[in-house]
Amino acid sequence: MRNIFLFIRRYFVLLSFLVLQGIALWMLFTYNRFHQAVGMGVASEITGSVNAQVDKVDDYFHLRQENLRVHRVNDSLLNLVRTNFTPVDTTARQIADTLRITDMTRQVRRYLWRPAKVVYNSVNFERNYLQLNRGAKEGIAENMAVLNSDGSLVGLVVGTSNNFSQVMSLLHVQSRVPASLKNSNVFGTIEWNAKDPRLLLLKGISRDVKVKRGDSVLTSIYSYNYPPGFLIGRIAKIDEDKASGFYILQVRTAVNFNAVQQVFVVENLQRAEQLKLEEDTRKKMEQKK
Repeated sequence: MRNIFLFIRRYFVLLSFLVLQGIALWMLFTYNRFHQAVGMGVASEITGSVNAQVDKVDDYFHLRQENLRVHRVNDSLLNLVRTNFTPVDTTARQIADTLRITDMTRQVRRYLWRPAKVVYNSVNFERNYLQLNRGAKEGIAENMAVLNSDGSLVGLVVGTSNNFSQVMSLLHVQSRVPASLKNSNVFGTIEWNAKDPRLLLLKGISRDVKVKRGDSVLTSIYSYNYPPGFLIGRIAKIDEDKASGFYILQVRTAVNFNAVQQVFVVENLQRAEQLKLEEDTRKKMEQKK
């Protein structure tokens, strides 16, 4: 208490000045319209700047929730994409005495999208994997495609447990993805040579096909595992293999594998039927030999 009185005694003149100055400013801005307007403007500018900074901090701490919300919205929208459905053939029917009117707009879902979060990821090995926080309990199974939150290809599910799933990244020397050039619809295969995690190789494209840097490379329609028409990357460099007559195209990945967080697991609901038909056909052809 003694120290407080000593402080007031020592700085009494300064403290008195500040109090009187405050009273004078209060009276000035209270009873003078011009100064009141100026003061309100300055106060608004200061409080607005402070609130903007506080809002940025608040946005930062709520960024994860916002990302999850946007991811769920994307999940709902991507499940409605037209390529997820196949039309039903309604033209085949028995002829009756009266004309039957059929519904020509019916469609059957082919691809189902499920959201997931990456809990582990590697990019520095020859065989790189991701691990997701969704497993067999949530319907995840092997051979399901994994796409980034923007719809670009990440990899393929190769193993599951009850609560987690293991994904073979595109950055894996055993990865083989059917792919096509967007501009020409010519098909090839995407591989990785374990050199640069930003670049893949597109093989099987003949040199008589016109290609240029920046051309988009998409998932092929000729695949049981991957939904067609989704971006894998863009051509970054064009090399020619003169011995084989094919290009060796370097493709810059659409996905930044160092920053993958939210993904979608895509199931081909007709895959089992397609595989069974292929197997039955193979057995039938072998029996005819």
